[in-house]
Amino acid sequence: MSTDEPPIRKCVLLVEDDDIVRMLTVEILEEFGYRVQAMSDAPSALQLLQQGEPVDLLMTDVGLPGLSGRELVQATRELRPTLPVLFASGYGEQAIVDEARQRHPNARTESIVKPYDLNQLADCLGLLANA
Repeated sequence: MSTDEPPIRKCVLLVEDDDIVRMLTVEILEEFGYRVQAMSDAPSALQLLQQGEPVDLLMTDVGLPGLSGRELVQATRELRPTLPVLFASGYGEQAIVDEARQRHPNARTESIVKPYDLNQLADCLGLLANA
């Protein structure tokens, strides 16, 4: 094994229905050094997870149309019980985070309020991705 090989980058599955927010968040995550799989809805994200794609962290909007971010996380935890989750919302969603933590105490769950403070986002991602 060569020491010149690039480090393996962790993959964030981003689920955000707002096109502009999704594009900007992808750019930010890539600048932080993550690989990003970006989806506009929860069913597409679940399909990717069901196919066994390597994902190290799920970052999801709470207020998704149809299947909500909360429901997405519940379904995800059936497939990958310990996958770290970062909820993103324009509102404080502590009750949803508390519920997710109670249901799956061995899985890291955090939340961040939009618009993101870049330092806070980096801190949350670092906590979750390195868990």
